[in-house]
Amino acid sequence: MLKSRTKKKIVEAHRVHEKDTGSAEVQVALLTKRIDELTDHLKKHPKDNHSRRGLLTMVSKRKRFLEYLQKTNKTSYEKLIKKLGLRK
Repeated sequence: MLKSRTKKKIVEAHRVHEKDTGSAEVQVALLTKRIDELTDHLKKHPKDNHSRRGLLTMVSKRKRFLEYLQKTNKTSYEKLIKKLGLRK
């Protein structure tokens, strides 16, 4: 679970305009942070299958956001991939 301060920083770093909280870029950045935290949790607790299922759901959701972003705004997609350190 992300704390509100962390979430606010991520939103400010990736938003498209002043009041943006739900664009694809912001959604991908938030999902990436949650995926990283859950990955660390699963390294410590490898038998936690309920959390593993949640992780797989988040990964597929992020993938769909990235596919949408790639179709609609190629330059923004490229910037986001590079900024977050994701592979294509």
